[in-house]
Amino acid sequence: MSLAIGIDIGGTKVAAGVVDVSGNVLAQARRRTPSRDPEHLVDVVTEIVRQLLSEHEVTAVGVGAAGFVDVHRATVLFAPNLAWRDAPLREEISSRVDLPVVVENDANAAAWGEYRFGAGEDRRDVVALTIGTGIGAGLIMNGELFRGSFGIAGEPGHVRVVPGGRQCGCGNYGCWEQYSSGTALVRAAREIATERPDDARRLLELAGSVEAIDGPVVTRAAQEGDAAALDCFDEIGRWLGQGIADLAAVLDPSRFIIGGGVSDAGDLLLRPARETFAAALTGRGHRPMADIVAARLGAEAGLIGAADLARHR
Repeated sequence: MSLAIGIDIGGTKVAAGVVDVSGNVLAQARRRTPSRDPEHLVDVVTEIVRQLLSEHEVTAVGVGAAGFVDVHRATVLFAPNLAWRDAPLREEISSRVDLPVVVENDANAAAWGEYRFGAGEDRRDVVALTIGTGIGAGLIMNGELFRGSFGIAGEPGHVRVVPGGRQCGCGNYGCWEQYSSGTALVRAAREIATERPDDARRLLELAGSVEAIDGPVVTRAAQEGDAAALDCFDEIGRWLGQGIADLAAVLDPSRFIIGGGVSDAGDLLLRPARETFAAALTGRGHRPMADIVAARLGAEAGLIGAADLARHR
C-alpha cells in the first residue's frame, strides 16, 4: 500500500499525517509554527517527517503552505504569515529526508483533498473555498487542479468588491475577504456590540468584553439566538453568496464547497449564502445552478490533499 506524508503549515501549527491511497489518516503529529524564523520552520517540518517515517514506510511528502507557490511546486514565492520569500522549500526538505517532495498552496491542497475524498468526489468542476482569517480557494477544473501559468491561481479573496473599501493585508482596498471571512465576522460583531449592546447581550456575556469577542464566541451566541451574532452571520453570508455568484459567472462549476473555521457554523453561514447566490446569479432561472455544500474533511483536508498530490506528482 502506497503511503505518503501530508503536511499542513498554518500560522500557528504544523499538522502532519500519514495518508493511504483512500485518504485515510493512519498517524498524525503536530508542532507549533515558528512563524518568524523560516529556517527553524524547515527544521520543524524535517523533525515531524522523521518522526512519522520511524513508524511507516512512505514514498513521498506533500507540503501545503499558506502563500504563493511557483508553477513547479518547489518554491514558496511569498508567504506573509510565515516570513518566506522565494524559499526553495522542496529542495530544502527533500535533501534532509531523502524523499520526493511536492509543495502546494494550502487552500489548493485542501481543495484537492475534498475533491478526491470529501464533498466533491462525485464532481469534475469544483470550487472549494476556505473561509478562515481570509478566503482561500482551490479550483478543480475537469478533474485537474487549476494553478494558472505562474502557479498562483485561486486567490478570489483578493478580488476587490468595494472600490476604496477596507484595507486588506495584501495592500489593496476593498478585497472580498475583508467582507466575508472570520476577520470580517469578528469585526462586525465587535462593532455591533459597541454600538448596540442591548442586542448583543448574550454575545457580551459569553466574551466578557468587546475586545474578547472572537469567532467561536460569535458562533455560539448565534446558535443561542443572539440578535447581533445572527446579524453578523447574515452579513458575511450575503457577501459570500454574492462572491460565489461572481465566481459562477466566470468558472461555472457544478459545486461550491465551503470549508474553514467559519464554516463550522453550518447553515448560519450557508443559508444566507445560498439565498444571495440564487438571487444574484447571472441568468438565474435560465441556467442550471451549482450547489453550495459544507466541506466534509474538516481540519485534515489540507494534509490529506497534500499527501495525495505528492503521491501523484
